[in-house]
Amino acid sequence: MALKVVVVGAGVVGAACAFHTASAGMDVTVVDRGPVGAGTTSRGEGNVLLSDKEPGPELALARLSRRLWDEAGRELGPDTFELEHKGGLVVASTTEGLAALGEFAARQEAAGVRIEPVDRVQDLEPHLAPGIPGGVHYPQDAQVQPVLAAAALLRAALQRGARLHKGEVAGALTGRGGRISGVRTTTGDVLHADAVVNAAGTWGGEVGRRLGAPVEVLPRRGFVLVTEPLPPMVRHKVYSADYVAGVASSDAGLETSCVVEGTRGGTILIGASRERVGFDLTMNTAVVTRLAAQACGLFPFLRGVHLIRAYRGFRPYCPDHLPVVGPDPRVPGVVHACGHEGAGIGLAPATGALVTAHLLGRPWRGADPAVHTGLLPDRFLIPGGAPQ
Repeated sequence: MALKVVVVGAGVVGAACAFHTASAGMDVTVVDRGPVGAGTTSRGEGNVLLSDKEPGPELALARLSRRLWDEAGRELGPDTFELEHKGGLVVASTTEGLAALGEFAARQEAAGVRIEPVDRVQDLEPHLAPGIPGGVHYPQDAQVQPVLAAAALLRAALQRGARLHKGEVAGALTGRGGRISGVRTTTGDVLHADAVVNAAGTWGGEVGRRLGAPVEVLPRRGFVLVTEPLPPMVRHKVYSADYVAGVASSDAGLETSCVVEGTRGGTILIGASRERVGFDLTMNTAVVTRLAAQACGLFPFLRGVHLIRAYRGFRPYCPDHLPVVGPDPRVPGVVHACGHEGAGIGLAPATGALVTAHLLGRPWRGADPAVHTGLLPDRFLIPGGAPQ
């Protein structure tokens, strides 16, 4: 009899979990209170990055995910989710910054990432500001359209027999030994399952609590600006070297670092900001102004370009900046797949594969062993089983 799995969340991570578990022959039901990809997924840029990750379990997960995005492109068609192998260019504003970037890139190269030091950044991006001393090109960086990616993966899961259930999880059903046996929804529906996957993104902490397995996943607000459509002006994903430090920072205050990239439709996306303000979605014009100014400093031609909108959303943030992926020891049958912060879109396929491997009780083919052990929820537990 097929293993019955409930996946909570129909964002890109939940869709990837559904795709891989259904492809492995499991009986899958996806539960979400809203439309597919309507939460954090719809507020992302679609980054599929190796360039911003320190060597360790997250980079290992990103390398696996990069391979799986290509496999999904071949199977589902790259145009179904606008997979673009555009590459990334990280630039330094000072010679000291360039030296630090070079050291960081060398550690990544030792971990298997392809890097290409660049002295003349204008050769790759002619419209960059003059005076930039250099950078590093990451040819493996890519981009997808986030909502299309979630929809494509979920559609493929449904074609493999998965089901989509509209609703919100209210609590867990448990059986012998405290093992989970399903979920109750707020509308009174009961969905029986052998395992429940918490892929609820920014709301992963609350869903974990309702399942009896809380994890510390917090919202971190971010803004993205969108320009009017233009002829191709930015060839790669381009960002300043301080972006990596911003990603790794635990500061609750506002942080911004310049990220600029073009889209297939001609618009240019400008980010990125981070601040811990709870679930406050208030428009902050000061953040918009700062991001625009940083982007114009990197690409001066943007001073004459109109912004058509700014959107914001929440990144699911864990205290150690690593996602939580794997079985929870407190409630047998609960498997977490959340806390990816701003990397969830890029890491989604590998997260789905890793969840499937945990459910099957065997490693995923070709995966670095670090991804199976370095992201488990055990790291948030203290004696007695309570979350830190």
